[in-house]
Amino acid sequence: MGFLLRLAANTLAILIVGWMLEGIVVRDAVTGILAGLVLGLVNAVVKPILVILTLPLTVLTLGLFYFIVNAICLAIAAWLVPGFEVDGMLTTFFGALLISLFAWIINGLLGSTSPRGARR
Repeated sequence: MGFLLRLAANTLAILIVGWMLEGIVVRDAVTGILAGLVLGLVNAVVKPILVILTLPLTVLTLGLFYFIVNAICLAIAAWLVPGFEVDGMLTTFFGALLISLFAWIINGLLGSTSPRGARR
């Protein structure tokens, strides 16, 4: 159930940011759902590898390089999903930042950020 809530939060965040930023294009809702799924998979599989590979840069920049890792994951998702386009590195950076922020807020509102095993 938690995965589905995070998927819904990612999808909604992508649709909101696609509406807000001019350089991010989401063709339709189905594309947004597919982009949310692909971004979730990229974050689950590729992002940990990137974090380990870029750990020296992340430590050297006091954690700021982690934002670049988020932007790379968004660019990979945009590359994989037809109809989901991100124009330019600066738009990718701010888009990843806003998607992370909105997904975090939506996850908090949906209650999917509770610790695993916690009962309500």
